[in-house]
Amino acid sequence: MKFTLSWLKDHLDTDASLEEICAKLTAIGLEVEDVDDKAAFRPFVIAKVVSAEQHPNADKLRVLMVDTGKGDPIQVVCGAPNARAGLVGAFAAPGTYVPGIDVTLAVGTIRGVESRGMMCSEKELEISDNHDGIIDLPADAPVGASYAAYAGIDDPVIEINLTPNRPDCTSIFGIARDLAASGLGTLKTPKVPSFKVEGETPVKVKLALDGDDHLCPGFALRLVRGVKNGPSPRWMQQRLLAIGLRPINALVDITNYMTFDQGRPLHVFDAAKVKGDLVVRRAAVGEKVLALDTREYTLNPSNVVIADDNGIESIGGIMGGEHSGCDENTVDVLIESALWDPMNVAKTGRSHGIITDARYRFERGVDPEYMVPGLERATELVLELCGGVPAKTDVVGYKGFDAKIVDFPFSEVRRLTGVDVSEAESTNILTRLGFTVTGSGERVSVAVPSWRPDVDGKADLVEEVMRIHGVDNIKPAPLESHGSVNGRILTTLQIRSRLARRALASRGMMEAVTWSFIPKAHAELFGGGGASLALSNPIAADMSDMRPSLLPGLLAAAQRNADKGYGDVAIFEVSGTYENDRPEGQRRVAGGVRRGTATLSGSGRLWSNAAKGGGKPVDVYDAKADALAVIEACGLPMGNVQIEPGAPSWYHPGRSGTIKMGPKIVLGTFGEFHPKALGALDVSGALCGFEIFVDAMPEPKKKATRTKPALDLSPFQAVKRDFAFVVDKSVEAGAIVRAASGADRKLITAVNVFDVFEGASVGEGRKSVAIEVVIQPVDKTLTDEDFEALTGKIVGNVVKTTGATLRA
Repeated sequence: MKFTLSWLKDHLDTDASLEEICAKLTAIGLEVEDVDDKAAFRPFVIAKVVSAEQHPNADKLRVLMVDTGKGDPIQVVCGAPNARAGLVGAFAAPGTYVPGIDVTLAVGTIRGVESRGMMCSEKELEISDNHDGIIDLPADAPVGASYAAYAGIDDPVIEINLTPNRPDCTSIFGIARDLAASGLGTLKTPKVPSFKVEGETPVKVKLALDGDDHLCPGFALRLVRGVKNGPSPRWMQQRLLAIGLRPINALVDITNYMTFDQGRPLHVFDAAKVKGDLVVRRAAVGEKVLALDTREYTLNPSNVVIADDNGIESIGGIMGGEHSGCDENTVDVLIESALWDPMNVAKTGRSHGIITDARYRFERGVDPEYMVPGLERATELVLELCGGVPAKTDVVGYKGFDAKIVDFPFSEVRRLTGVDVSEAESTNILTRLGFTVTGSGERVSVAVPSWRPDVDGKADLVEEVMRIHGVDNIKPAPLESHGSVNGRILTTLQIRSRLARRALASRGMMEAVTWSFIPKAHAELFGGGGASLALSNPIAADMSDMRPSLLPGLLAAAQRNADKGYGDVAIFEVSGTYENDRPEGQRRVAGGVRRGTATLSGSGRLWSNAAKGGGKPVDVYDAKADALAVIEACGLPMGNVQIEPGAPSWYHPGRSGTIKMGPKIVLGTFGEFHPKALGALDVSGALCGFEIFVDAMPEPKKKATRTKPALDLSPFQAVKRDFAFVVDKSVEAGAIVRAASGADRKLITAVNVFDVFEGASVGEGRKSVAIEVVIQPVDKTLTDEDFEALTGKIVGNVVKTTGATLRA
């Protein structure tokens, strides 16, 4: 919302400076976004052309001697056709920035003649689009004086950032009302328009909305005969130009002026172009209208229009039609002031991509009580600027305004803000803002004015009191202590999400944030794509479904990096995935992808990495290590974690696995990716990845105390024993490890596989798996008999579980 300082002072009697006004606007919630103090126009001065001689080397140029009121005349080369001796205009000296052409002047030589400045046109000073000649001022214009002050283009422009809940401040009068309520000045009471009317308005209005009267709650129309349309006066054009509007003609400019001055959008029809009566109705399917922006719109029954016997003449509350627009030949006009349903205006404007000042106000809600007074004020301006004879106003549909009554206890101010504001001050503030306060005591009734549709309840009234009283009066205070010391604030899921991020970052992976929605084909590929997870209004065609997995987004991100020359990528994300549209269907997942040679030991072709295993492509074991690192970081007992072959279809069937805790709890999956999945995603290269379901991890058992137990180290030396078992090729090494560990959980602290051998010596279809068992005595030194007994248990468990035989 833009306005000039002088325009604001038309409605506000104040001596406050520009800086004070801007500070107060921000303080009361009307945040100042920009201020143009017009400093760019200060260097321009009024100057007189003393002489104008023909340029010796150019037929269309003249050499001027210009008197700027300061010393000797200055030589200027000028190509304007109206440049002549005696002309008084606007001069810019070297070093001046000229906004209309975005140029900073310098001393130059034009066709061999030095030029030390410029005589300016209206376009160069952004007064109008006129660039046919330089500005020609009256002969008595004061030479040497500021041109900006003389022409009135030094009026500062203020732009505020309005929130959608403040429709009352879409007008300059409304902003002045707020400033007056804040104590910065006095609101000027507008004079009631007074003029003589003759006859009836012959064109009648019919509301044909089939019971949906809320779409147009009121419509006022007046005929003005015998107008003379032409350019609007200079003061109006300057104000419209200052806020970014292009003057068109007096009738159109008046409606634009009323839109910003009073927040009352209007429309004027050329009465000679209107055939029959006006009908407010829904558009027919496929019905078209050529609007004032010269674009043709195809409408539908959800759009409300104003039509006559010719067809559609206006899109209600948004834009008029080209057919009945006013021009220099207009003699009789119909001025329309109507009310439109905010939701319908918003949907219509959005569906057709139409953004207008009228839509901006109607979709927020205009003052219904100003519908007729706004028409009266607009009529007064038409009579003042264009002449004519007004007829009586025809009003249909409007049933009056019923003020909303809010029961308001003054104690709510203290309860919601923590600030003590007296009952008298609260009442005074609300009254100055236009609210009507009735009753006495601690609880009163407050009637909401017609221009504040955003105020619904007690909290809204507290906001009004607080912003005028001063939000800066709320003193900072610490949160109240609830007596808990070192109490846990984060949930287990939040803690584990943080631990997962830290663990993966420590393994050299970079955190990524990918979109929560992916193409439908990708969602189906990774187990999703159901109708319940399809977006009804996606921001793009390729972002149509909520993601069932983090991996599609991470794989696409890795490929984008590879396309830009960064092939060795290790990225992770800890975020949500979606199994269905219910709250319990959202999962918390830690996922990651490695590409190229981005292993834990290093990436790329560096010679030192080769000795450490670096430089090799990533594989299933890299993904497995990352996945287990997340589980371990989250505090789960690793001895209870099991790994089974096989994983979902997007993984390579022979190079993937599933991580479980017990037979039912699936903690995650890992592996290299299936070539078909990579092809469908248009992703290539050596890739592996994993997903850990953080929310599937069981809650840790509650302990009696959070104090760490005493460190208990065995004083006895650990002993290692090696075993080699011959088993079928199909037997997993993990099964042997689990069987050996179960022989004695207290004494056996670790079991590691250190060799796997296949050959004729162990038999066809068989393999040898060698394990190292770490035995840690706890309360005594073990004897040979103890070791023999433990060895027998280990061998017996492995043989019983896997069908193995001890290799000689």
